[in-house]
Amino acid sequence: MLQAIDLTKRYEDGQLALDCLNLEIRPGEIFFLLGANGAGKTTTINLFLDFIEPTSGKAVINGIDVMEQPLETKKHVAFVSENVMLYGDFTARQNLDFFARLGGKNNLTKKDYYETMRKVGLQEEAFEKKLKKFSKGMRQKVGLAIAIIKDTDNILMDEPTSGLDPKSAAELMQILNQLRDKGKSILMCTHDIFRAKAVADRVGIMKEGRMVMLRTREEFEQDDLERIYLDYMQETVITN
Repeated sequence: MLQAIDLTKRYEDGQLALDCLNLEIRPGEIFFLLGANGAGKTTTINLFLDFIEPTSGKAVINGIDVMEQPLETKKHVAFVSENVMLYGDFTARQNLDFFARLGGKNNLTKKDYYETMRKVGLQEEAFEKKLKKFSKGMRQKVGLAIAIIKDTDNILMDEPTSGLDPKSAAELMQILNQLRDKGKSILMCTHDIFRAKAVADRVGIMKEGRMVMLRTREEFEQDDLERIYLDYMQETVITN
């Protein structure tokens, strides 16, 4: 489970990037966080990953405060970023093996790695090639494979469809459904309203560091999510 409790981040220059966010993402739930660049989506993920410290409030993973036990919380979360940072001189399989072992998975075989890479749609001829020759979309698939093979309770994604072709993006949505069925808590930050409508259990819209709208699937299916999003983007956020 992922929880943000009054989570706030103000940077040294005075910018309020996240303003008192309260959010809970339960096991077996896909939550899409929508918003323009600078809305606070990536800041939220960075706080859950302990990449930055909150000004106030808490980020909690499986009941554990990220600030108090950062190493312990990392055991329970996997991350797929927009620009996947992997080792270019390692092959795809070697990257999976390295990050799996780093996460405590020491009993996996080459067959396990191959099956996972097939699942995310990476072509088999790329399994034993060095990543420095990969396109952005191929690297994205390797990053997703690492997140899957780590097999954590929670998955954070920041624009994971960036660089993927339409077929691969559709395959990613299928994988998300499978992970949800396994009881994973999934937080995806994205601009992709179409994908949100397809798979999200709940959708939140962020603007200027605040959660300005929260809807369940039942609620947003009764209305036009794209229209709602555009309406909120045009409104002014009232600050105290």
